[in-house]
Amino acid sequence: MYGCLHEPLCPVPEASDREAAAVVARHPEQGWTLLCNGVLLFEDTGELLPNGEVIPPHRLTDTLATV
Repeated sequence: MYGCLHEPLCPVPEASDREAAAVVARHPEQGWTLLCNGVLLFEDTGELLPNGEVIPPHRLTDTLATV
């Protein structure tokens, strides 16, 4: 469990909406944000999940460029 103690509960790290979790710590000077569900969100939109899984950057502009 990731320790979310507020209501409504944050999405779990495995959920597709995991980035909607509450911010616990923000360090823009270092390029990362820690979410309540334990996800590290990087400024390039990459993510590191609590289980060690790496989610590659997924910028909206990258998606639009391939359309």
